[in-house]
Amino acid sequence: MQVRESTIEQELIEKLGELKYTLRSDIRDRAAMERNFREKFEALNRVSLTDAEFKRLLEEIVTPDVFKAAHALRHRNAFTRDDGTPLNYTLVNTNDWCKNDFEVASQFRINTDYSYHRYDVLLLINGVPAVQIELKTLGINPRRAIEQIVEYKNDPGNSYTRTLLCFIQLFIVSNRDFTYYFANNNARHFAFNADERFLPIYQYAAPDNSKINGIDAFAEAFLAKCTLGQMISRYMVLVASEQKLLMMRPYQIYAVKNIVECIDKNLGNGYIWHTTGSGKTLTSFKASTLLKANPAIEKCLFVVDRKDLDRQTREEFNRFQEGCVEENTNTGALVRRMLSDEAADKVIVCTIQKLGLALDENSKRNKSREKRGLASHTEQLAALSDKRIVFIFDECHRSQFGDNHQAIREFFPKAQLFGFTGTPIFEQNASYKRIEGEEQTLKTTEDLFQQSLHEYTITHAIEDRNVLRFHVDYYKPEKGRPNGKQAPKPGETLAKRAIVDAILAKHDAATGGRRFNALLATASINDAIEYFKLFEVAQAEKQQADPDFGPLNIAAVFSPPADVSADVKQLQEDLPQEQEDNKHDPEAKKNALKAIIADYNARFGTNHRIEEFDAYYQDVQQRIKDQQFPNADLPMKGREKLDITIVVDMLLTGFDSKYLNTLYVDKNLKHHGLIQAFSRTNRVLNDTKPYGNILDFRGQQKEVDAAIALFSGAKADKAREIWLVDTAPVVIDKLKDARDKLDSFMQSQGLTGKPDDIANLKGDAARAAFVEHFKQVQKLKTQLDQYTDLDDAQKQQIEAVLPRDEHNAFRGAYLETAQRLRAQQAKPNGQKDEAVDQLDFEFVLFASSTIDYDYIMKLIADYSAKTPGKASMSREQLIGLIAGDAKFMDEREDISEYVRGLKAGEGLDEAAIRAGYRQFKTDKAAKDMAALSDKHGLPVAALQAFVDAILARRIFDGEQLTELLAPLDLGWKARTQKELALMGDLLPLLKKRASGREIAGLKAYEE
Repeated sequence: MQVRESTIEQELIEKLGELKYTLRSDIRDRAAMERNFREKFEALNRVSLTDAEFKRLLEEIVTPDVFKAAHALRHRNAFTRDDGTPLNYTLVNTNDWCKNDFEVASQFRINTDYSYHRYDVLLLINGVPAVQIELKTLGINPRRAIEQIVEYKNDPGNSYTRTLLCFIQLFIVSNRDFTYYFANNNARHFAFNADERFLPIYQYAAPDNSKINGIDAFAEAFLAKCTLGQMISRYMVLVASEQKLLMMRPYQIYAVKNIVECIDKNLGNGYIWHTTGSGKTLTSFKASTLLKANPAIEKCLFVVDRKDLDRQTREEFNRFQEGCVEENTNTGALVRRMLSDEAADKVIVCTIQKLGLALDENSKRNKSREKRGLASHTEQLAALSDKRIVFIFDECHRSQFGDNHQAIREFFPKAQLFGFTGTPIFEQNASYKRIEGEEQTLKTTEDLFQQSLHEYTITHAIEDRNVLRFHVDYYKPEKGRPNGKQAPKPGETLAKRAIVDAILAKHDAATGGRRFNALLATASINDAIEYFKLFEVAQAEKQQADPDFGPLNIAAVFSPPADVSADVKQLQEDLPQEQEDNKHDPEAKKNALKAIIADYNARFGTNHRIEEFDAYYQDVQQRIKDQQFPNADLPMKGREKLDITIVVDMLLTGFDSKYLNTLYVDKNLKHHGLIQAFSRTNRVLNDTKPYGNILDFRGQQKEVDAAIALFSGAKADKAREIWLVDTAPVVIDKLKDARDKLDSFMQSQGLTGKPDDIANLKGDAARAAFVEHFKQVQKLKTQLDQYTDLDDAQKQQIEAVLPRDEHNAFRGAYLETAQRLRAQQAKPNGQKDEAVDQLDFEFVLFASSTIDYDYIMKLIADYSAKTPGKASMSREQLIGLIAGDAKFMDEREDISEYVRGLKAGEGLDEAAIRAGYRQFKTDKAAKDMAALSDKHGLPVAALQAFVDAILARRIFDGEQLTELLAPLDLGWKARTQKELALMGDLLPLLKKRASGREIAGLKAYEE
């Protein structure tokens, strides 16, 4: 028997009662909420407002801007009373959030412009609705509750924009067994669709990272009054530069709490082991800002070990809070800020090199100051030697391991040192020696920082889907290596041309048809230079052999010999291989890098110089990140993107891009170096990026297994199955099984398993079941499409399970069915089928980045130009390709009809095809408009003007509709019927011509 939603709600309210919330069954509408808020506001601020003043106060504080409301909730605000006197007020007790009134209301109802909304449970803090909880019955995916909240927020005239509900900080959704939460935000950060580049969703966890899923346990752990107050006041971050609310993840919260406790109780040093990609910068920022308010701490220095990370961290900190940290242009500026009493200088971001120079009595700068009769930096800083200073080290396993650490401890004996690392140093991966008397031992992270304060390993992060698993392909070439067809020995170097050819053959598959991009890690600067030249030659040969081959954009970055700027010298300090390489024949390397930069300038229209290498390096990083933009949105239609960046040491640590998914490896890696390099590929995007792709040309399986075992924390025994995706044969078996289930379902409906029969499914429940079955097939196919190690037999197996043309036809049927069901799901008051209501649609899985509008026009031109029977794609294959891609959902009927009207071998070039299609659409639109005007007895010109006005503003205006129908001189009843009939016909046309963009005011006609 299914547990009803109302039962789950009642159990939650009872639980909140146990947690000492006041139950407010009387707060069911806006008036009751405002009366309660007024009472709490007046008590907190010791004031009695007149009715007029309270009305004006509401007008001032209620805002559709979520960020503005969140800021007002946390700060003192000003209000002018009717007699002109100022009132400085807070909405809640911001000094001690625990001392607010915590209340719970349920089944709150409120009207929108075209509908009404009902809220399951609201939590009020001092009368302000701060948390909304939406519940679903068991078995329904909580994702539907998330979608419902987003739909509510998109409704015109909704309560989040014009009532006290604008102060909602957190949303919680649960089906009793699974509970998720997420921050409120303005629309640009609050989309919920298959792209999911928007709305981070969290599950709460215990300090050991075990999930707290059930709503009862969640309430106990998260909704206790003081805990909830802390979550909102301390562990949400308002990102000023993006006007965005950010929620800290549980492991980040535990790390911050433990650092703060360690400082408050003076418990010594400690380190945080949080895996690469887990948001260490946000954690350290929050720890630093909480220390700002601690009067016992003189300074907090956040120490990084490279200039680019200094800039990156400073930008990140200032992204979280504008002007939070200033740039230290030199060691003198750092010293001045360390001695400053300004509040803005309490938290400082600096490089370890600048700090080391400041503390080194023998540095050139200190000696120079002494000669000029000035106090050295060391002497100036002596004033701080007995103060409590906190040092937080980013990536504390890296440069000058322990040397600066010791200098800091000696200079600041009362200092506390904290380290963040994604890959700690254990004895197994230690390389720095420590000699004490006769005994020589290795330095580990624990030696330096005494104790681990919190751990969140890559194993935890993969289980939480905060980072992706890896697919590792240990490449076994057929030719081009010394031992014929035998597998390469571990660490064996293959012929570079063979590797280049392998990369060119596999790159499109590895990167999902160039949706993503890749790094090629090489063993030396000379290797990087050689690879760059080989790609140039190999691609020229491929283009000559196949004019349709689109060459990859390839760049290389490695530091130039150190006779350039000081910035570059600082960059090089953590690039050991490049430092060593640049000692040998530096002039040749400089000339090679100049040529590489010149090629880059010619390719991308830039003007970089080796003397300003840092600007070139930043541009390369930005171009890798710009992979996120669809080709159609870019001025050069994607030609400005980078496909492969050749590196030696650079970019293999500390660089993040969700659109980098592949690492080609032709260098020996091990331990933390291997994990850091692999982790460039595993940032989460969505289901089009199922894993990070590693193609290893050195046969390093033993090193991979050792690194997995070392950095898996408590779950080392299960690490391989958690870290690594299934092998191709396993996924192919899963694909066969998913296809068999799809066929069995179709047979249960009395139909064949062919795509043509999808249209004959009876009822929405059956259509919903098809959507679910085919989605599983498609996810597995997407995963296999990016495997680089499929052999010919495996490719044939996949083709046998899901032939290409049949796959495209299924995709087309899926998109058509899903579109129909989604339209039904969106109707707020329509008859709901439970199977349809809980569906979520992932159209992004059905959109290829390579198949864009330009590509389709070229294919159509090829079809038209070539002799019948010689075209690379038949008419039906071309139509199937268009129908199976989500980008063409709103246009596929038009394109397909246009293709059907063309003759193969007609000889039209691409320009003629484009012009013909534009004319076809214009003629078709005119015919559609003429048919509508004839059907409804309206002049074509007037109807066209009405439609054009709606599309121009993307707002439906009811008054213009009244004017359009006025010449018909109808009574009110007949006019209402005519209005509904006309809008029923216009809706699909308007939606199609709006190309998926929302038109405000149409909701009333969609029900």
